[in-house]
Amino acid sequence: MSPQHRVPQRLLPDPKIVAQSGPISPQRLQLRGLDQALRRAWGMTVTRMIQEVQASGILGRGGAAFPASVKWQSVRDADAAGKLKYGVMNADESEPGTFKDRVLLETDPLLPLTGLAIAARGVGADKVYVYLRGEYRHLLLPIQRAWEVVEGTVPEAVIPLEVRLGGGAYIAGEETALFNSIEGKRPEPRLKPPFPTVKGLFSQPTLIHNVETLANIALAFRDGAGPFRKYGSASTPGTKLVSISGRVNRPGVYEVPFGIPLTEIIEGEDTAQGMQNGQRLQAVLLGGAAGTFLTSLEVAEAAYDYPALRRFGASIGSGALVVFGETDSLPEVAQTLANFFAEESCGQCVPCRIGTVRIKEMLEQFSLSERQVDLRDLAQTMRDASICGLGQSATTALMSLLDRPVLWSKNVDRGKGAV
Repeated sequence: MSPQHRVPQRLLPDPKIVAQSGPISPQRLQLRGLDQALRRAWGMTVTRMIQEVQASGILGRGGAAFPASVKWQSVRDADAAGKLKYGVMNADESEPGTFKDRVLLETDPLLPLTGLAIAARGVGADKVYVYLRGEYRHLLLPIQRAWEVVEGTVPEAVIPLEVRLGGGAYIAGEETALFNSIEGKRPEPRLKPPFPTVKGLFSQPTLIHNVETLANIALAFRDGAGPFRKYGSASTPGTKLVSISGRVNRPGVYEVPFGIPLTEIIEGEDTAQGMQNGQRLQAVLLGGAAGTFLTSLEVAEAAYDYPALRRFGASIGSGALVVFGETDSLPEVAQTLANFFAEESCGQCVPCRIGTVRIKEMLEQFSLSERQVDLRDLAQTMRDASICGLGQSATTALMSLLDRPVLWSKNVDRGKGAV
C-alpha cells in the first residue's frame, strides 16, 4: 500500500493494544478510547448526537450505504406515544466471501457494542438486540460480557440487551426478515413501506445497523467528526474493512481508506500481496454473491469508493473481494452462485422462487451464448417484481458476466454448462 493510502488501524485494534489487554476488558475499552466515546455521547443532547453522525458522513457498511444520520432522525421522529423503540445490531454475516464482521467481533467486540450503546441513546431505544449468525455461536458469551463492560463504564448506558442466534438462513440478513426471525416467525421479508424506522421489530420504531457501521459510530464519537473525516474520500469518509479471498497470496480482512485504488488492495504489501503463483488477474467479484464481476482492465482503473465504482455498474456491497486468476472458469462460478440463490430463496414471492430455479436450470443445460436473451429477460423480471434484495440482486453477478464477454466467450467451444 502506498504511503499516501496507508492508515493507522482504527476499526481493527493496534497489535500493541492487543498485547496489552484482553478483547473484553475495561483496560481494552480505555486503551481504545471507547470510554471517552461513551462519555462524550452522554454529554450531548440527542439532537447534537444526530448532528455529529451527520457531520461524520457515516454511510451504512452492510451494503446499502444509506446515511446513518437519516435513520437516526427517522427513528427519533417516529411517533412513539405509548410505544417502545428498539436498536438492533445485524451480525448475521452470511454474504459469501464476507467475514469481516466475524473478525471484528472476535478481535474487538467492545468497539461495535460501544457504537450500539451510543446509537441506542441517540434514538431513545428501550432495548437492544444482537442478531448473531448461527455459525458464530462462539461469540454469544463474549458479546454479552462485552456489553457488561460497556454498561460498567457509563452507568447511564444500562439498557437490556438480548442476543438471538440465526438459524442459517441467508435471507435473515435482510432487515425485515431478521425482525421476523427475532419475533419467532419464518424469516421472510416484509413489504416496505412502512420502513423499519417507523414500524420495525415488534411493529415498533427500530434502528438497525450492521456491525461495522456501529464500530464506525463509536470511532466518530471518540474522535469527533473532523478527525473521523481525515481518512477516506470527500464523498465517503472513513475506512472500510475488506474481506479478500481467492487467488491472492494473503487472504484476510484488511482496513483501507475509501478511495484507494482497487489494485492496491490486491497487490499492496500491507494487504493481499498480489496473485498466487504469479497468475495473471482475470477478474474480481466485488461485493459478494450479489456483487459485480470486474475485468482486470476495470480493476486497474477503479478506485474503491461508491461514486468511482458506479461507472462500472458496481458497488462495494458487503465489502467482499473474491479474486480470480486466469485458470478459473467464471461461468462455473456463475453456476455456483445460481445454485446458492436457488437454495436460499425463502420462496415467499413467485419471481424469486421460480426465477432463481429457472436461472439455475438454464445455466446447467445451456451455454451463456445460447440463452442470453432469456437470462436477461428473467433477470429483469426478478429485479422489477421481487419483494426483497435477494430476488432483486440474485442475477447481478450473472448479468455483469454477460456484459463482459471477454470473461467467458473464449470458452464458447467447451460445451453446455461451461460458458
